[in-house]
This record gives sequence, C-alpha cells and structure tokens, in this order.
Amino acid sequence: MNRRNFVSRVPAMLATGGVLGTLPLHGSPVKESSVYFIGPMSGYSPHIGALVSMLNYNRHTILREVDGMSVEELDHLHDERSNSIGALLMHLGATEKFYQANTFENRELNKAERKIWSAASDLGDRGRKEIRGKTLDHYLDMITEVREKTLEEFKNRDDEWLMKVDEGWSSRGALNTYWKWFHVCEHEANHRGQITWLKKRLPA
Repeated sequence: MNRRNFVSRVPAMLATGGVLGTLPLHGSPVKESSVYFIGPMSGYSPHIGALVSMLNYNRHTILREVDGMSVEELDHLHDERSNSIGALLMHLGATEKFYQANTFENRELNKAERKIWSAASDLGDRGRKEIRGKTLDHYLDMITEVREKTLEEFKNRDDEWLMKVDEGWSSRGALNTYWKWFHVCEHEANHRGQITWLKKRLPA
C-alpha cells in the first residue's frame, strides 16, 4: 500500500481497529517514573502513552536548562530581535493551550484565554514589551498548569481519537490529532534549543 492509499483508508481502518495493527507498540506500560522510557505509559492508551513519554522528556530537559535562573536572566534580550527566555517559556504554554482548545474542545481560545496567552503566542515586539519582570516560578507554574490539564485530558482519550484526521486542516494532505500533539512536542524541543543558545550567551 502506498502512502496515498494508506491515508485514504485511515478512517475505515480506525473503524475496524486496523490502523493500530499497522503501528504496533510492544511491551507493557511502565509504572515507575522514568523520563528515558519512550513508549506506553500506565494510565494511557498505547500511542497516547508514547506521546506522553516524549512530552515528559522534553519538559524535563527544559526544566534542567532554566533551573535557578534569575529574573534578570529570564528577561535578558540578546539583541533587538531576540525573545527572552521567559517569553519562550510562556510561548510553550501558549502553544499547548491552543492545541488543548483545538483538540479537546474543537474551538479557538476564548477572550479570557487570549488575554493571558496572546502576547506569548505572538512574541515579537509585544512579547518583548509585555513578558518581563516575572520569576522563574511564575513561568513554571503557568506552563505546569497547562501540562497537567493535557495529561488529565489524555487519560480520557484513546488511540482512535489520536489518529482522527482533521478534514479542515488537511488541505495539503491528511493531518491528524497525533500530528498536532507531535507538533507540540517538536515545538518544545525546537525552543529548548533556542533557550540553550540564549543561556550560553547571557552576560557574565
């Protein structure tokens, strides 16, 4: 089966459970906590558990990079076009918040949510101006609250939900919920690289 045929048959395969047979996940879910285990996790369906394990690892590396940072370090701008590390942390939360609303509730962010997260979503001049003067604990509390909701919501979903194609987003090819949450994962990894780069160039 070529890729085009496979994509066209995903809905039917989901209905019969066949798609999961083409994407096996072997081994039992682990109960102990380990950020170095990528695979099924206790409390989640197999593919959602694997996704959770990747999100957990990414977040672990972010926390390690920013541990102990001062307000001055979090606010520092490398140049006039840079984002601060604090703004990038908030950007992670804003992106995840958007995908929560989109995939869990099939909606856009509401007015109250946009008031909290829009500057972090936009970044640029607005982010440089508005996202300043907060402690590390403030940023970590914000993004941890978002992540906790994600993990709780995932417990109420299954792999069929994860594989579902979003027809409205599929103009360039089938795009499913799994891709959306994979994007949250890769997005965090991408900005971890920026945070690491900026951290190495902080003033002594």
